[in-house]
Amino acid sequence: MSGFGTEAEQAGSPFILYLEGEEQQAAMEALSFWVSGLLLPVYGREVTSRSPWCSQWWEHLEAVAQLHALWLAWQELTGPNGGLTGPAMWHRDYLGPVMQALRDPDGPFAGCRPGGHRAKETPTVEAYPA
Repeated sequence: MSGFGTEAEQAGSPFILYLEGEEQQAAMEALSFWVSGLLLPVYGREVTSRSPWCSQWWEHLEAVAQLHALWLAWQELTGPNGGLTGPAMWHRDYLGPVMQALRDPDGPFAGCRPGGHRAKETPTVEAYPA
């Protein structure tokens, strides 16, 4: 998943797309624990064609990036330094928009069905003219 951004941008960044090797594996395990242990049991509404979810969400890079960002915001806003309004801000500013984007019928899980992951085709990109 690495290779995004410059080395200076990546240095010290906890964002999962910048991590490699054991550090990335540990972040994915922690994210998976949070998604399956807290996010989905509390906020994972029923899967429908209008609100899809992929049981193999980790196979969708966009979902990994968005869920990781959601988890980082959750840690900051619900932790000891989040303040009394931190959890409300997390729900309003992060949870709703991220879940809506992920579960949109045209979102990253479009075509996935309960128990059935479908890989997405990446749009073609032409080389930037130098």
